[in-house]
Amino acid sequence: MSQSPKQQSTGPSSAGRQPAGQSPAGRSVPTSADVARLAGVSRATVSYVLNNTAAVRISEPTRRRVREAAEELGYVPHAAARSLRAGHSRMVLMPTAHVPIGPLYSRFFNELQWALRRLDYTVVQYGSVGLDGDAAARAWAELRPVAVVSLGPVEVTPSGVDLLKRAGARAVITVGPQRVEGTHSVVMDLTRVGRDAGEHLVARGCRAIGVVMPEEPGLEMFSVPRLEGVRAAAAEAGATVVPLPLAYEEEPAAALAGRWRELGLDGVFAYNDEYAMLLMRALQDAGIAVPDDTAVVGSDDLLLGRLLRPRLSTVHIDMIGGRALAELVDRAVREPGTRPERHELLDSRMVVRESS
Repeated sequence: MSQSPKQQSTGPSSAGRQPAGQSPAGRSVPTSADVARLAGVSRATVSYVLNNTAAVRISEPTRRRVREAAEELGYVPHAAARSLRAGHSRMVLMPTAHVPIGPLYSRFFNELQWALRRLDYTVVQYGSVGLDGDAAARAWAELRPVAVVSLGPVEVTPSGVDLLKRAGARAVITVGPQRVEGTHSVVMDLTRVGRDAGEHLVARGCRAIGVVMPEEPGLEMFSVPRLEGVRAAAAEAGATVVPLPLAYEEEPAAALAGRWRELGLDGVFAYNDEYAMLLMRALQDAGIAVPDDTAVVGSDDLLLGRLLRPRLSTVHIDMIGGRALAELVDRAVREPGTRPERHELLDSRMVVRESS
């Protein structure tokens, strides 16, 4: 017996189809019209409220009613549709740092993300391990972000900036030791951190100064400028500087402390407070008195450094707030034709305690 056309239509070719307006689970997908009916308002009002449109004045009770209706129905605005209406997305792409950046910078990045969210941007962290230069920019451009905030580990090139802008990015902001052509740049002059530490150690009378150079991949962008700063301060006083490669583990720190006397160092800038605490404990275990035999200085001014005995001398770093950077992103998105801005990310000052 032959099958009817209706019976034949149930084959594999139509098995994966679903009626318009239904989710894969068979449940209907709520629309803005559903929210409008439940809240007793127009679809335009729903759009204004859920897109945080500031140009239209809507009473707070109405806003609350729309949000409650959307929550009750499980309605979520469609990001792609909103992007089409606005002519651009609200996505800010941030390549994820694949280096250990420490508590100070982690707080800054968290504050930046919160501030962008309050400005109604969607922050997307992009895993960029294995990508560099133009290859990274091409991968980011595929997502069509309205802005990219590159935090240093992945190099951004002028050609990469041009590629991103041709793909619709209204702003590219780089955070790092150097300015990149075509971007709004937030510059970290990390030589100042090393110079502050070096000047203090020289003033204390140190003439053979060690500088810890972390062996963890990716930290060169932070450690090399700090070394240059110490060298500049030491050169003015005729002091010598010895780079000290060190992995952030107890055994390498103990091995370095074990040959400390033969190195003849009377001071050390240990890159940051975390490495300073690691090295100081190893030096004490090896019978090297701090600060009598060797003065120890860190940076970042972490709370834990104040709890040590002796309390840790450090370079305090004042960074611009994440909120200020978020406002720069927002300004650059709203006024894409403006001249690229340059801002200093940090200032620094020496905090002298017992370890030096």
